[in-house]
Amino acid sequence: MVRITIDLIRKRSEHNEGEISTLEEISLHQENIDKIELLDKVCRNLKILLLQYNIIPKIENLNMLKRLEYLNLALNNIEVIENLQGLESLKKLDLTINFIGDLRSVKTLRYNENLEQLMLTGNPCTDYEGYRKYVISTLPQLKELDMVEILRSERIKALQVYARAKGDVIRGYENYKKIREAQIKQFREKEKLKITEIKENEDEDAENERFWKQKSYHTPEDRIAIVEHSLKAEEKKHGISDETKKQKFVPKLFSPCGKPYNMNHPKVPFILNDEDDRDNVILDVGVYRYLDTSYIDVDIQPTYVRVTIKGKILQLTLPCEILVDKSSAKRNVTTGSLVITMPRLHPSMTLHGTSITSRTTKNENPTKKDNAVISIKNQIFTSTREFLEIGPPRIDELDFSKIFENSRKKVNRKLTVDQIKEKVIPDDFIDNPEVPPLE
Repeated sequence: MVRITIDLIRKRSEHNEGEISTLEEISLHQENIDKIELLDKVCRNLKILLLQYNIIPKIENLNMLKRLEYLNLALNNIEVIENLQGLESLKKLDLTINFIGDLRSVKTLRYNENLEQLMLTGNPCTDYEGYRKYVISTLPQLKELDMVEILRSERIKALQVYARAKGDVIRGYENYKKIREAQIKQFREKEKLKITEIKENEDEDAENERFWKQKSYHTPEDRIAIVEHSLKAEEKKHGISDETKKQKFVPKLFSPCGKPYNMNHPKVPFILNDEDDRDNVILDVGVYRYLDTSYIDVDIQPTYVRVTIKGKILQLTLPCEILVDKSSAKRNVTTGSLVITMPRLHPSMTLHGTSITSRTTKNENPTKKDNAVISIKNQIFTSTREFLEIGPPRIDELDFSKIFENSRKKVNRKLTVDQIKEKVIPDDFIDNPEVPPLE
């Protein structure tokens, strides 16, 4: 069967340029969907939802759609009206050609105060005596039932005979229950008979012909069987087998000893920074700028972090243990990158690659050691760093372009007599007149 996924929703939201968070209308008809899901999480602004011509057996996962005004569930396998109380703005509900037998479930629609139109044509409950009177008297907010306007005089008459109509509905449902039980029993017997009739050497064409020639009934089970057979035939036509489905790649996330592997299946750039901040470990993932956030899932654990991007996993082992409850993940509005901030369980005592205000003590040689003092919350943590000096201490002396300039200055430099006199002459100095002056 087909499930409602992000890809399916995006495919059906081309009129909204593929943007699903602001989607107000979507049509998911004729998709062989068997369960309502995901819509209440990613499309909360929906006003129109079309789910007709599927095989949905139950109404569920719609309570968060507070703005939904029109819901179409025609031609499905629904047997009970339920789980619609949260649709505060619902005005029109289409349940045409389903299998609703217990008409008393229509009482749950009393909470939908804005409901004006209800369509139940083609359901077994419409054959009950007193059906229309019971619905009209049960739902006073209705203005139309089965595309027929409800007059004020009709509502008054229905309220007068409500007790009798309710009894007729209960008796009608009891008779339908017996018919429904017989349908289920008959379907099970047909399935057993079909298994015994299948021949080992029967080719696909013969099997297909036999399936479509056998008698079918208007029941939820037969509808599901027809859909399953159609999907199976289509998969064989396109060469999709069960073996190819099982061969889907499943990555190994942990080693046999339980240690998480490092992997980057989406091949996105990232920076894991554990040096610039003594309190936090920061992971910056270069997520595609226009990628919808619904495609991204973040799982933070004490020793590793996992980012799933469109089903592909980026997993990294953390350099230290972190606090999961206080961690956060945010998207950059400008670049779209994902920034994950993970507080350390124990703050780091030593920082590398950062500029820290430092001071030296009197008893230590400042040229050999640099004592960095960090004061946090009235506590002083001291980290001593020793530097290995290789080469000249000044970087300027490695500039070979100044060699010629410095030598020329030394050659042209001449000391005058006045300059020599200005120099400090020791007391024991004896000037020899035979020695020529230095130039």
